[in-house]
Amino acid sequence: MASSQAMVSLIVEFEGRTAHAAGDPWNGRSAVDAAELFTHGINMMREHIKPTSRMHYVIQSGGDVPNVVPAYSQVSLWLRDWKRDDVEQLLARTRKVAEGAATMTETTGKVTVDGGSWEMLVNEAGARLLHANLLLLGPVKYTNEEQAFARQIQKATGVPEVGMFAGVKPLEGQESEGGSTDVADISWVAPTLHVSVATAPVDAPGTPGRWLRPVACRSAKGMARASKVLAATMVDLYEQPQSLAAVQADFKAKRAQPPTCRTSRTVRRRCRRTESGMV
Repeated sequence: MASSQAMVSLIVEFEGRTAHAAGDPWNGRSAVDAAELFTHGINMMREHIKPTSRMHYVIQSGGDVPNVVPAYSQVSLWLRDWKRDDVEQLLARTRKVAEGAATMTETTGKVTVDGGSWEMLVNEAGARLLHANLLLLGPVKYTNEEQAFARQIQKATGVPEVGMFAGVKPLEGQESEGGSTDVADISWVAPTLHVSVATAPVDAPGTPGRWLRPVACRSAKGMARASKVLAATMVDLYEQPQSLAAVQADFKAKRAQPPTCRTSRTVRRRCRRTESGMV
């Protein structure tokens, strides 16, 4: 019954003054210098944050040619942790790092929050209902040929050659995996139930996420099993008033402390829609 990570997405921009890098560099104020100092500051901050926090960035703009002092730079940065309040603390410190980088380079810095999500509000009653149906339907069954093909893919990708996972993991004691989802925002508005089923032979520990092979090797059997579990759970909620009441009670108890809306205009608009029930 693992949650997802709360996340804030930032765009950090620096504006300086261009100049010829060889002819009159003293007249320039490098926006790239500011970006480098900013990312260096973020990396220095890693030693002094909680082990659960995550900060990852890419430099999206950093000048055009070496002989021109760049007047503009842009960094895209994501901040994550398991609670939204912890992310807000990271955001406050990140703003100070950007301000310091701008001061040191005599440039102008701007931090824009362009999106984000809260942590998943886990519904334990719903999770137990899903798990019961997963046990009832049983794990996906693969043929010997399908398992052999899965092991070939695993061999080619350098992960353990164990074939497709064909079991049901215990509901308790599952490790939380890093990652964020906007479905978590919905979980603060209405009870949200989620089930995970192995759908690829590279859904294994140590396998990099966000790459082509997991996407190219998805199993229709796994997806069909997940669909059946969800459908069976919906039938239970319609036919068993006590199950529906338990899911609603779990949601109301955890929703008693709503997330706060104190970030960017974009996120505040989303929060207002969320609190009004419009997602």
